[in-house]
Amino acid sequence: MFRDVDFLLGETMNDQSAVRVRSEFQTDEGDLLDAYSTAVTRAAETVGPTVVKIEVEQKKRNVRGRDVQPESGSGSGFVFTPDGFVLTNSHVVTGAEKVTVLGHDGGRYVADVVGNDPDTDLAVIRIDPVGIGAATLGSSSRLKVGQLAIAIGNPLGFQTTVTAGVISALGRSLRSRSGRLIDDVIQTDAALNPGNSGGPLVNSRGEVIGVNTAMIQGAQNLCFAIAVDTAKFVAGRLIRDGRIRRSFIGMAGQNVAIRRQIKRYYDLANENGILVVSMDEGSPAMKAGLQPGDILVSFDGETIEGIDELHRLLTEERVARRVPIMIIRRNEKLELGITPLERELLN
Repeated sequence: MFRDVDFLLGETMNDQSAVRVRSEFQTDEGDLLDAYSTAVTRAAETVGPTVVKIEVEQKKRNVRGRDVQPESGSGSGFVFTPDGFVLTNSHVVTGAEKVTVLGHDGGRYVADVVGNDPDTDLAVIRIDPVGIGAATLGSSSRLKVGQLAIAIGNPLGFQTTVTAGVISALGRSLRSRSGRLIDDVIQTDAALNPGNSGGPLVNSRGEVIGVNTAMIQGAQNLCFAIAVDTAKFVAGRLIRDGRIRRSFIGMAGQNVAIRRQIKRYYDLANENGILVVSMDEGSPAMKAGLQPGDILVSFDGETIEGIDELHRLLTEERVARRVPIMIIRRNEKLELGITPLERELLN
């Protein structure tokens, strides 16, 4: 780097001036590195003590239904309230028979699962804390691509490991293990590995901006975190109710293109709709009169182009409320009414 400076200035500066320029370059570069290091160090010192390792045991049964040696696994989480509520990933604690938390100070705590939401891959557990602080939850609404992002967790069991990078993209969508899309996901190149799941993604001020959830295997630091604004909403509902209420219509479908003639004839805004493949017995979809082969094009006045858009509309507010739907049946446009139920209540 400094050879280029010497080459450019060698003809016009004496040795003393060139030394001074090199010194200024070195000072500026050093200041930048020091500022970066200070930001990462400060964030790690602030949030690190709130990060915990989560160990789980799951009972396993053989083909004869007999219990066999339990399986164990681990992940990360962080305390986010003074009274010991811990935020982590749903997939870390789902199916756990026993949950143990290891604190930053080496203390071990038995944890209770307060609530679990597979659709956003978030869960809340609770411990009886002894001297564990609480992380500060920031905001994900004002994040910018390129800003510093720091991940803290327990990859492969190595406790309180810190990695740093930048926010690579905002507003991503990620498929949860339940099949629903998680919206407003943060992409980062702060390295994640198995065991980081549930740990915090932190900004330079030591505020949690996301909950680390996944990485693309075999890729170079394509990592994802659930935005903290989503996490705050979900955590509040899990603490209050133990679950997130969502509506359900009991229909299996697939995205299909709408024939051009139908689109023009009925002046539809849709290019695509949802083909009804099957319905659960006694489901809201069956009671509403839907039939296999129908194409769903509108739900509660909202145009829908695919299954993911329908999922976004199946919210708590629509539980037990009759809403209009529009379908194409063969070549005819029909309007029906459907009353979504809460998913857990439909058996």
